[in-house]
This record gives sequence, C-alpha cells and structure tokens, in this order.
Amino acid sequence: MRSMTAAMSRSGSVLAVAVLAGAAAALAAHTADQARSRERAVATVIDDWHAAAAAADEERYFGHMSEGAVFLGTDPTERWTKAQFRAYAHPYFVKGKAWSFRPVSRTVSVAPDGSVAWFDEELATPNLGPARGSGVLLRDGATWTIVQYDLSVPIPNAVFPQVKGIIASERTVAPPD
Repeated sequence: MRSMTAAMSRSGSVLAVAVLAGAAAALAAHTADQARSRERAVATVIDDWHAAAAAADEERYFGHMSEGAVFLGTDPTERWTKAQFRAYAHPYFVKGKAWSFRPVSRTVSVAPDGSVAWFDEELATPNLGPARGSGVLLRDGATWTIVQYDLSVPIPNAVFPQVKGIIASERTVAPPD
C-alpha cells in the first residue's frame, strides 16, 4: 500500500511538472508570436513610410513621424526636426518626385514591454546608391510612430582614407580629434 501511495505521489509530481513545463512552453511560444507580430507591425510602418515617399504622398509620409521626430540626413548639416524636414522636403513632394528607398534587408528589435522598437536596414536608392537607414519607433496604443531616422551611406574601409581626405578638404574648421 505504501509503495502504491508513493508511486501515485511520484506520478502526481511528474504530472504537475509536465503541466508546468507545457504551460511554460505555451507562454514562451505566445511571447515569441507577440514579438514577431510587433516586428511585422514595425516593418509595415517603415515600408509604408518609404512607399509614401516614393509616391510623393507628403501627408502619409509625415503622418508616420511623431511630432518630436528627428531625421538625420547624409550631410553633416542635416539634423532636422519633423517641421524642419517637412519644410525641406515639401518642394519635392509638391513636384511629385520625392525619393525612393527600397529595403534590401532589415533587422527589427522590439523592447520586451513592446513600447519601443529599433531597426537598421540596407537600402537600394537611385540617387545615393547603396545606403543604410536606422531608426527608433514608439508605440502609442496600436500605433507605431517614427521618432528618429538616420540615413547614411556606408563607406568601405578600403576607400575611407580618400573619403576622409575629401571631407576634411570641404571643412572650413577642422574638428577636434
């Protein structure tokens, strides 16, 4: 009788462990699904933002940016607030010819609490050639908005000394080392 009670107790413990392990696995799968869903939602916003520029849809393009957003362009002087960037870009949108950035690859990460996302992407562009973008988005309810975007042109290490020399010759005041 005692061995039967012990066996039942052990099988109950094994069953409890199995149930807990199954619940943990289900929770992990649900959490992973949520993360992938958030990453897809962020990628959708970025894709539509790029599509709005290509279609010269100014309202849609700037609608994806938060009021406090910052856009960093490729030129050292290009650090724009949303309002400044919109003023700069408006003539291009009005002409129906903004810019075209086609993502070649992208990595999106989302904070565990789902409130912040950051990304980097490799871009194909007609004007810049290969370029890189990175940025940060914040989630407000179900809406993701871009709060920072940084556009850059990657420079291969092999040619960087020449590029550095060109940049240095363009500056009127040498920056500190």
